[in-house]
Amino acid sequence: MSNEKYFGLSETELTTLQKLDTPRKVQDFLDTIPFNFSIHTLMSPRRVLAARKAHCMEGALLAALAFWMHGEAPLLLDLRTEAPDVDHVVALFKRHGRWGAVSKTNHAVLRYREPVYQTVRELAMSYFHEYFLDNGKKTLRKFSEPFDLRRHAKHDWAVDKKNLWYLETALDRSPHHVIASSQTLRELRPADKIEIKAGKITEWKRKNRE
Repeated sequence: MSNEKYFGLSETELTTLQKLDTPRKVQDFLDTIPFNFSIHTLMSPRRVLAARKAHCMEGALLAALAFWMHGEAPLLLDLRTEAPDVDHVVALFKRHGRWGAVSKTNHAVLRYREPVYQTVRELAMSYFHEYFLDNGKKTLRKFSEPFDLRRHAKHDWAVDKKNLWYLETALDRSPHHVIASSQTLRELRPADKIEIKAGKITEWKRKNRE
C-alpha cells in the first residue's frame, strides 16, 4: 500500500486507519477518544489522530476517511437544527442496501446507527426525537443529501494542518431537505422530563482550560 495513494499519511496513521475496516471498529475507535469541546477547530483526520480528541464533524471526517481507504465512498450527513441548538454531522455507510451512520457525540443520544434504514431520510428521521433543548423543544429541521468528500480531494483535507472551515461551508451550502411543514413543527409536543434528564447524560467532562 503506497503512502502517496493515501494523501501522504504516515505509516503510523495508515496502520491505525487500516485496522478500522468495519463501521463497528470505526465507531469503537471514536468512542475511545475524548470529545473536543472547542468551537474554534475543525481538524483534519491527521490532527485528530495526533490530538486524540474530536467533535462531531472531526469524528465524521475521520470515519469517512477510514471508509474511503477501505473502498467505500466518504460520505457525510448534516443534520441541521433551529437556533440556538447546533447542527450534528455523521459519516454515512451502506451495508446490504441499507444505510447506517458513525457518530461522534458527547451525549447518550445522537449516536451510532445500525445499517437498517432504507433511505437517508429514514436514517435522518431516527435522530428527530432525540434532538431537543433543555426546555424540551425539538429542533431538528433539515438534513443534507449525502455529501461526497471525494469532490474535495484536491484540498488535502485528510492531512491539512489548517482548520477545514471550507468543508463546513461547502456542507452547509449543499442541498438540504426540509423535515416537516411549518404547521407540523408548530404542533410538536415537547420532550418529556425523563427524556430531557436522559439527554443530559454526557460521556466526557469539559476541562477548565477548554
